[in-house]
Amino acid sequence: MLASFAGRFGRVEPRRTAAAFVTGLLSDIEVKTCWQLAEQAGHARPDAMQRLLFRAVWDAEAVRDDLRQVIVGRFGAPEAVLVGYAGRDGHTLIDRRVYLPVSWTEDRGRCQAAGVPDEIGFATKSELAAEMITAAVDAGVPVAWAAADEAYGNSSVFRNRLRGQRLGYVLAVSRSHLVPLDGGKVKARADRIAAELPASAWQRRSAGAGSKGPRYYDWAWLDQVTTDADPDDGGRHSLLIRRNTSTGELAFYRCWTPQPATLAQLVRVAGIRWTVEEAFQAAKSQVGLDQHQVRRWDSWHRFTILALAALAVLAICAADTAGKADDDPGRTGLIKLTVNEVRRLINAFIIRPISDLAHRLRWSQFRRRHQARARRSHYTRRLNPGFQP
Repeated sequence: MLASFAGRFGRVEPRRTAAAFVTGLLSDIEVKTCWQLAEQAGHARPDAMQRLLFRAVWDAEAVRDDLRQVIVGRFGAPEAVLVGYAGRDGHTLIDRRVYLPVSWTEDRGRCQAAGVPDEIGFATKSELAAEMITAAVDAGVPVAWAAADEAYGNSSVFRNRLRGQRLGYVLAVSRSHLVPLDGGKVKARADRIAAELPASAWQRRSAGAGSKGPRYYDWAWLDQVTTDADPDDGGRHSLLIRRNTSTGELAFYRCWTPQPATLAQLVRVAGIRWTVEEAFQAAKSQVGLDQHQVRRWDSWHRFTILALAALAVLAICAADTAGKADDDPGRTGLIKLTVNEVRRLINAFIIRPISDLAHRLRWSQFRRRHQARARRSHYTRRLNPGFQP
């Protein structure tokens, strides 16, 4: 994995630090900031790790491209779904964007202090998602579908962008979402449409395997939904409704395909949407995606792409071991390796944490000394408002 983007670092020092950084993210240390990663790597100080995220010369977007190519090489498939990236045998995250609220983008001084480029303005989350999808399509990523939750499905602009890419989609919408019917002459709430359906409109199908077996729901599919674009885009619009077999809870999906599709295809894509939640959970709990503690634009992008590289290691290893092992739990008494278990095995067999007592004591002293300086500076500033350290 690291070899795929090693050439993006012009000097050997940041290249080695990047390898140690990703290794540290895969390690079993609880908190994954530069200090802890440096201690895990055996460094005497956190300077090299901090320099990697701040001053070192390397292009995080180029590394993103290399990482995406590795992931597509392993999971790529013509029927893949952009929800993260879910393809053959597995799924993981392939890109990232920073969401800046209006309070940030309207304060250009604050943006400049954080290193935010001048051309970056406010963008909604659906606009950022559309940017990532466009980047993947332009890069030649094999994909046929997109899936997302209500925050994106309710956006007509987002749906238009997907149709412009000729990507089929299954997008969750709210129960109050207005669905165009009868050539667009009538719009009805999604929940009202569901309430008027006869019993014969529902079919029981699995949305894919879950941790407790097939995830069966009742599904209704209405293909008389019409376009909300002008002019007509030439595709097939429909409304998909999912009903929980136990609680009766309903979920609604606006669907579009450039060519005719089957109910089985739409149900499959709807069932894949949950993989992005699984990927985010794994990224946070296994490789510290939410523990960056950085304050600058470039540093966030650098930390995040290295975290996605660590996550890809786990996802690919899990897929590779599943492909080589007997997939029948009834025969082996074992489930497939999860990313959590893969990380535990990597730590047990590959990563050797620094255990030298003197090393640990030096780091304890370093932290306490740094905290003492920070405390003195804080107290001085509180007592002398005009003080500049």
